[in-house]
Amino acid sequence: MKITLNGEAKDVAARDIETLLRELDYRPEIVATALNREFVPRGARGTATLAEGDAVEILSPMKGG
Repeated sequence: MKITLNGEAKDVAARDIETLLRELDYRPEIVATALNREFVPRGARGTATLAEGDAVEILSPMKGG
């Protein structure tokens, strides 16, 4: 399925955000996620269903100050 991931078109097999994180080798405990501009808490990622054309943002912590 085609989604937009962090502003770029991407073809993925995952059907929910939890599976998407595993597919893309993200560490789910240290990232924040949003689906179509709505924050998705860690506990809701398995039920946050993806659909063709959805926009997903995955944010990792950055060092600095």
